[in-house]
Amino acid sequence: MSANDWIVVVAGLGVIAWVNWYFFVAPRHAMAAVALPSTGAGPAEVRIVVRGGYEPATVRVPAGKPVRLVFDRQETSPCSEEVVFPSFGIRKFLPNGRPTTVEITPPAPGRYEFTCGMSMLHGAVVAE
Repeated sequence: MSANDWIVVVAGLGVIAWVNWYFFVAPRHAMAAVALPSTGAGPAEVRIVVRGGYEPATVRVPAGKPVRLVFDRQETSPCSEEVVFPSFGIRKFLPNGRPTTVEITPPAPGRYEFTCGMSMLHGAVVAE
């Protein structure tokens, strides 16, 4: 192989490594957590903006209490068209520009993940 071939191979491996790091390892800018107070009347509600990720990416809620998550998708990426809550068997379509509500009740303390339909965007509801 010539020197140019080696440069192309090394550059390709570098791009592959960067893509894997970006999507699976890199810290997300939207990792801020929001804690919801325990309310007696109706479910607590939090708005989650979907734009290249979830903001906030983590929502802290009281265990055993209902919570209403309002997803506001502000992008047209096909990756963010759905939100999936595997622990609750929920899969919802998120239309661009129209808030979509997902209501859950975490039964016990723990971390309940949610992702986009392609499992590239990640968030969590942490029940305490």
